[in-house]
Amino acid sequence: MTSHTRRAATTLLLALGLAAGGFAAAQAAPVAPKVKFVTSEGSFVVEVYPDKAPKTVANFLQYVKDKHYDGTIFHRVINNFMVQGGGYDASYAEKKTRDPVVHEGREALAKGGQKNVVGTLAMARTNDPNSATAQFFINVKDNDFLNPTLIPPGDPVPEFEYQSQVYKNTPRDQLLSAPQLYGYTVFGKVLSGMDVVNKIKAVPTGAGGPFQTDVPKTPILIKSATLVN
Repeated sequence: MTSHTRRAATTLLLALGLAAGGFAAAQAAPVAPKVKFVTSEGSFVVEVYPDKAPKTVANFLQYVKDKHYDGTIFHRVINNFMVQGGGYDASYAEKKTRDPVVHEGREALAKGGQKNVVGTLAMARTNDPNSATAQFFINVKDNDFLNPTLIPPGDPVPEFEYQSQVYKNTPRDQLLSAPQLYGYTVFGKVLSGMDVVNKIKAVPTGAGGPFQTDVPKTPILIKSATLVN
């Protein structure tokens, strides 16, 4: 190999190395925004995933930026299930919200998003899958029954199993629109401070404000929720 050929080969290898490095950087997961919650029981930090549930995350972060969560409470706390907050102030007055965000549970799961397992952050909603606004909950156990159900390909769907029952040749739209198959959109997880969440889940509860059960007897206040990166 001549010196000229060696120099050309070295240049090519360097170029390939740089290209590979650039490709790896392009393939790296985006930085997950983080939000710090300061509560009357201590602080915890969550990270959220705009690459999995972009509309849900944008909605949540806008509420954070608007200081919506500051001064709200965890109004629904069920040990061995979840803790829910973000909708009511310390006087149990419901806070005004923007229009609901579209449900992204299936899309997030199909992109490799997390299920409703311990420490994950999900949107609370009514029986209408597309009714989530500001309220969120943190799973304190693995809640498989809250997971969105992915619909197999085909129309009609040749075979579909739900709750141990098998359905044959079901129209796809019928499955896509079935409320019980939507589940709840997971869009983040607790990054640090799960010990604080565990303290919250264990507090004594009872009636409070307009709720008959599951309200902490001593209000658990979200003092602030702040974007930290």
